[in-house]
Amino acid sequence: MAAGAVASADDLEAKHVDLKEEAGRRARGGAISPSLPRNEQAAAALAVEAACMANTPGGGYLVVGVDDDCVVRGTSLETEWLRRRIYELTQRALTVDATAVTLRESRVVILRCPEALEPIRVNGRVRWRVDTSCVEVDASTWHERRFLTIGFDWSAQPSGRPVTDARASAVDRAREFLRASQEERAVELADCGDAELLTRLNVVTPDGLLTNAGVVAFVGRAEPALDYIRRETAGGDSVNRVRQPGRGLVEELHEVEQAIRLANPIRHLPDGLVAGQVRQLPPSAVRETIVNGCVHRDWNTAEPTLVEHDGATLVVTSPGGFIGGVTPQNIITHPSQPRNRALTELFAALRVAEREGAGVDRMVREMVRVGHSAPVIQEVPGPRIRAALVGDILDKGWIAFLAQVGPPTIRTDLNSLLVLRRLVDHWWVDASTAAPLLQRTPLEARGAIDGLVDAVVAGVPLLDEVQGVPDGAEQAWHLTGDAVAALARADVAVGHRRRPVTREQVARSWAAARGRISTTELASIVTAHATNVGNVLKSLESRGELAPGREGARGGGGFFYRYVGEEA
Repeated sequence: MAAGAVASADDLEAKHVDLKEEAGRRARGGAISPSLPRNEQAAAALAVEAACMANTPGGGYLVVGVDDDCVVRGTSLETEWLRRRIYELTQRALTVDATAVTLRESRVVILRCPEALEPIRVNGRVRWRVDTSCVEVDASTWHERRFLTIGFDWSAQPSGRPVTDARASAVDRAREFLRASQEERAVELADCGDAELLTRLNVVTPDGLLTNAGVVAFVGRAEPALDYIRRETAGGDSVNRVRQPGRGLVEELHEVEQAIRLANPIRHLPDGLVAGQVRQLPPSAVRETIVNGCVHRDWNTAEPTLVEHDGATLVVTSPGGFIGGVTPQNIITHPSQPRNRALTELFAALRVAEREGAGVDRMVREMVRVGHSAPVIQEVPGPRIRAALVGDILDKGWIAFLAQVGPPTIRTDLNSLLVLRRLVDHWWVDASTAAPLLQRTPLEARGAIDGLVDAVVAGVPLLDEVQGVPDGAEQAWHLTGDAVAALARADVAVGHRRRPVTREQVARSWAAARGRISTTELASIVTAHATNVGNVLKSLESRGELAPGREGARGGGGFFYRYVGEEA
């Protein structure tokens, strides 16, 4: 490490802390000139960075005098002068605290940037931090995030529209949704008069005005809330489109669902499986995906929520990015962070969507139950949220196999389904590999695996412990030979051709995840004798993916291979 260097930028920089070299000191050839007490170039650069930090919820700190190589160069910048120049360069919108401190025997300046109450512009731009970088953001998105931090709910605010503006056809659609649930309380609510129904749905203020949620759902906008496009193949011509303004969202949702139903074919199953037939894309997953793309979107834009139905793939893209700490890596388990709480609660009350963020769980569960991949949900530029359901070939063998798994609760438990699908695809699992799939900690993932230890399929044990694991290493489990045979019989019974899991694939996945593999471990997973799998590991060694883990005679007790992968 260079003299005066800190650990690393990754160790010190975070969303609310940024290391900054004093601008204007580094020459083209890399030479560093002396620091000046009043460096206008540095002040201009720091004004941009300080505004970015202040625009970030919670504000943060700039440490001035540490360069990109994490070397402490120090700075002679006058704190009061710098504080005043940042104030002037931000059009008197930002006052920072500037403090000089000693770091590794060098003077550095720490700027505390308080959270802004209004977006701060420098050079006409509003920027804030995403992870450790500053990115440009539009003012409306900034205000939306600000409202969220103070608990403001746009959808709960009065709209200025009277209850009589609610479209009768939209209210009738709401009644249909309530009655379709067949819940006693919902059916009773559907029998109420219009005014009472809207009041009990909490979309009417004490002054008799519709809330913004009420207008979205029952009145509509000049621009449509949903834009549905159906194509037979990706990139093909549109064969159906639903895009009509001036209607309530409940009406638009009903029409889009009807269009999808016509383009979502029924797949017939052998007698005795489920109800004998399933849709190519599970309707409950489709509904949750679309509704989530409406109730959690940014309604400050006229842009519709786009629903693209290409072949067997449904992609929903909605305005507005993730909020409240939600990411693709935690979206299943993160506590609900509704952007429009009143609108979210309205659609839950109509029995159209799950309450308190359970919708993503349902989307994942219903897709996995029929053998599809879990939905892919990500943030894309805009920002927008893009959720994709890929309903490729229906895995009838998996459905038949799952129907024989007991106890029955396993078939509807999301964690159990994800672990079981991992076992079917790879034949083994441990807590470390299950944790990211479940979006839970390894300890929680271990609990999900333990819930399958006593499970059976077709009357035989489902799991067994992997043998040959070194003392102190993480415990792992594999499908029993009988369970693998049950899966094969299920495939034959329904005529499903499954791509086989080879011993080489098992060996590679185990070694890559755990850093080593022995013949005993591989033989245990694939239910074979150790002498019959040695050639698999030797083949991987010859290709440079494995290397001997211990000197000495091969085949002796305790011999194993190290995983080297791309290192070779």
